[in-house]
Amino acid sequence: MNHAASTPFGRRTLTLAHVATQALAKERSPDKAVHKWNLFRDVCTAKARLGVNERALAVLDALLTFHPETVLTGDQLVVFPSNQQLALRAHGMSPATLRRHLAVLVDAGLIIRRDSPNGKRYARKGRGGDIELAFGFDLSPLVVRSAEIESAAEDVRLDERALKLVRERITICRRDIAKMIAAAIEENVPAHQAGQGPSTWQEIHTLYRAIIDRIPRTASREVLEPIADEMSMLADEILNLLELHTKTQNLSGNESHSERHKQNSNPDLSTDFEPCFPESGGGEVEIDRDPGRMTERPFPLGMVLDACPDIIDYARGGISNWRDFLVTAAMVRSMLGISPSAWLDAQNAMGETEASIVVAAILQRGEAISSAGGYLRGLTRKAEANEFSIGPMLMALIGSRRREPKRA
Repeated sequence: MNHAASTPFGRRTLTLAHVATQALAKERSPDKAVHKWNLFRDVCTAKARLGVNERALAVLDALLTFHPETVLTGDQLVVFPSNQQLALRAHGMSPATLRRHLAVLVDAGLIIRRDSPNGKRYARKGRGGDIELAFGFDLSPLVVRSAEIESAAEDVRLDERALKLVRERITICRRDIAKMIAAAIEENVPAHQAGQGPSTWQEIHTLYRAIIDRIPRTASREVLEPIADEMSMLADEILNLLELHTKTQNLSGNESHSERHKQNSNPDLSTDFEPCFPESGGGEVEIDRDPGRMTERPFPLGMVLDACPDIIDYARGGISNWRDFLVTAAMVRSMLGISPSAWLDAQNAMGETEASIVVAAILQRGEAISSAGGYLRGLTRKAEANEFSIGPMLMALIGSRRREPKRA
């Protein structure tokens, strides 16, 4: 029997794509050999381009195990397992699912059906015991298309590497911009220097947040590359402002002058975090706080950072304790445009820790809050009337962050 079966058994139809795959298989040189497991790894890498899914790959893996040799070569590339044995090697796949994914492999041009007259899969052997004729699934298309599959897999690997690099680039720019803005505010660096740059660091921070909010949860390299370019340009501009400021300073000044400048650069820090003692005589503003609320930590720091992770980007050396958190929150408060009076009222009404947590929550919500200062004053009034609790706010933020990956 010289004619090989080319049409499927039963109600299955023949398509021109099937004919094209069979014609391609005829062009295969019997001397061509490929390592079946290396080829299978390339198929797995390029599965999206080949039009197959994970379940179809499981069936292809099972089919390859029925070929006795590691190398696919020669004329005997037809495997003929029963559905029962094939399903067992495909991790117990149901018969209906098995048939569906076999059809996917055939339509993708990775295998060819060689059906017998009655649709059964078997092989006829000659007098010497060699297989003369086999009915089942022909693996020849894998050998013929091995170069194409390898090239597609390499393209996918290159795309994945490029995507990884652009994500790393965005992460580094995001960290650099946040910490440079924080350092500029703490050191009283003017944002508008030599006739260039925005007027305030709050405007730069708003521009930075607008870029960040455009980053989707899952995005392709084509979407992320323009965003990475914008963030790189913004980081370069901020760095230029900082370098210009350092050049205008008298670096040869004595250390004591530099220390005094650094200590007094942000007057809010002393009133926010240093309680004024009567004998010191140095407190400009006296904050009437409840001592119990000052030391109470109503929620674990880890839980707060889980709900509001964006504030970590603004910490100069990370946030490892409540002191770091409070200092960073005071810095973020200034960037959000919250006035010192609104900040002071919030601390008096809620306590230092809870007011800082609210600032971190406002930062986390981003553009959802149009006026950070007005929002904080509204919560302050509720806290004065004992109508506000920080717990539901944190729970809502944690819940929204955990729901977003599920939606994606």
